[in-house]
Amino acid sequence: MSEAADSFLVVVDDTAESSKALRFAALRAQHTGAQVVLLHVLKPTQFLQWGSVQKEMEAEAEDTARALLAGKAAEVEAMTGIRPTFRLMRGKPVEAVLELLTGDRSIRALVLAAAAKGKPGPLVDFFAGERAGTLPCMVMIVPGGISDSDLDRLT
Repeated sequence: MSEAADSFLVVVDDTAESSKALRFAALRAQHTGAQVVLLHVLKPTQFLQWGSVQKEMEAEAEDTARALLAGKAAEVEAMTGIRPTFRLMRGKPVEAVLELLTGDRSIRALVLAAAAKGKPGPLVDFFAGERAGTLPCMVMIVPGGISDSDLDRLT
């Protein structure tokens, strides 16, 4: 991945919060000339006694994740006309995000969305809490309950 252009990092999954963060990042990047980087983190697989079954499960999870990333990349491209880059990492989400943030100095902001109801979510808790003052980039938190029209207006 090139380190030349500033970028907005979005952690993607199949939640409504992720879609809100993605929309904000895509539109904000379009207005600022930045890129969008999508990250999906695969959970580590449990050790299974039969290695071939474990490998098959990992391959299936990776295929599903790549399809998710491709679909989200297509959404960004439809909104902005720019194809984002994407990364697929395996491990704990917080650790994967930290690794990417510290390894890629082009990331201008980590864009997350808080849940519309209840607790904001583990990534928001972590990155807006104990690590907020030590990150190499800004953290933007999109309210999960915001309407698309209000989100569009704010970008």
